[in-house]
Amino acid sequence: MNFGIMEQQILGYINLRTIFFIFLVILWSTVYFPQINPGAKQVSLSNSDLAKCGDVFALYNNPAGLSQIKWREIGIYYSPAPFGLSEMSNAFAAYSEPFSFGSIALGAMTYGFDLYRENKFTAGYSFNYQDKFLAGVSFNLHTVSIKNYGHASAFYINAGGIANLNNFLRWGFFLENINRASFGNDDNQIPVVFNTGFSYDVLKNLTLHLALEKDIIQNASVKFGLEYNLIKYLSLRTGFANEPSKFSAGIGINYSPFRFDYAVFTHQELGLTHQFGLILSFNSTTAEDNSDW
Repeated sequence: MNFGIMEQQILGYINLRTIFFIFLVILWSTVYFPQINPGAKQVSLSNSDLAKCGDVFALYNNPAGLSQIKWREIGIYYSPAPFGLSEMSNAFAAYSEPFSFGSIALGAMTYGFDLYRENKFTAGYSFNYQDKFLAGVSFNLHTVSIKNYGHASAFYINAGGIANLNNFLRWGFFLENINRASFGNDDNQIPVVFNTGFSYDVLKNLTLHLALEKDIIQNASVKFGLEYNLIKYLSLRTGFANEPSKFSAGIGINYSPFRFDYAVFTHQELGLTHQFGLILSFNSTTAEDNSDW
């Protein structure tokens, strides 16, 4: 047996795997990280709804929105193959519980494959001040593991607020990684992002969302979303954003106590990405009926 040829084949296979791995890491850090916040409803609106994100996934998008929920909720979210790559699959889970002193939520995320894996554990708290202003904060423990290279972890804090300007208009803001944490000694591996936006109820069943996102090392991104509750059991959603250019759409099927969400968004160079979400609301009405906020 020619061990020289076999060794070259093995090394060639390892190099291909390494190149593919590096490509995924670059893709993650430059393209996907800013778009990872769940759930499927938020993604279908191009994450423009930070002023009216009233479901359990507010934990990740603006923790102030947890106080928009007056009942217990459990949610799961799954994206099986972002940009057609199963190696980038990611899943989230979240749980929210309202109390007299505010709302508390817990969540977890996993992303990646056998060579590269990220996990995140999140705890959040939100307070409602006289139905005029909501404030929230989340604490995140984020770990990264690279096979044969070790692992690293980081702790960072997100915070946000929502103001009810009148019966139809809300303003929100969301600050991500305000303590500027990073993995190891390298800077900016976890983005520092400022978000602000408005949600306006054009009709009782039609809401417009407009948001601005600014990563401190990237260009600002403008986001727009439109949500229409066609009938009691069906919601239609669409959105778009720039930097990078993205179009999104989705549906929500509401049948108390469940809500099933589907979203798809397009990337101008990387194609389609599909997301799925399921929320269980321990309330007699669905989350779509929470019209106070």
